[in-house]
Amino acid sequence: MLPTEHRLRRREDFATAVRRGRRAGRPLLVVHFRSGATDPHAAGEYVPPARAGFVVSKAVGVAVVRNKVKRRLRHLMRDRLDRLPAGSLVVVRALPGAGAAEHDQLARDLDAAFQRLLGGAPKGCNPTGATTDSGSAAAPRNPGRDPGGSAQ
Repeated sequence: MLPTEHRLRRREDFATAVRRGRRAGRPLLVVHFRSGATDPHAAGEYVPPARAGFVVSKAVGVAVVRNKVKRRLRHLMRDRLDRLPAGSLVVVRALPGAGAAEHDQLARDLDAAFQRLLGGAPKGCNPTGATTDSGSAAAPRNPGRDPGGSAQ
């Protein structure tokens, strides 16, 4: 279970994360992240802990499936809260494929999204740092050129 102090509850907090934060999309989910957002409702110099909220629509599945996805996402976020800066807001939106996905698939997509949002490899780069057989990093693909050399 996600501790109460780490949950997003107010509509304004969800809106802030979605509208003013950064976004990373994956095949099973979309993560909206607002770093170090201060809580306007808190008094004084208090910096709230990182907080997370979840959006799982009916497109994901029936109520039983939606609740299962929310439980899995809450469990995954609980283990990842320590990576987030204090005061951060995170909204995880499950896409329709999340209902049929396994726990480890959701974990991989969530980790990949956080890697991108928290200073990982930029979009289009190999986040694992894998190398080719020659020992150098894989060269970027050139979408404007046919690598097979066939005439069109």
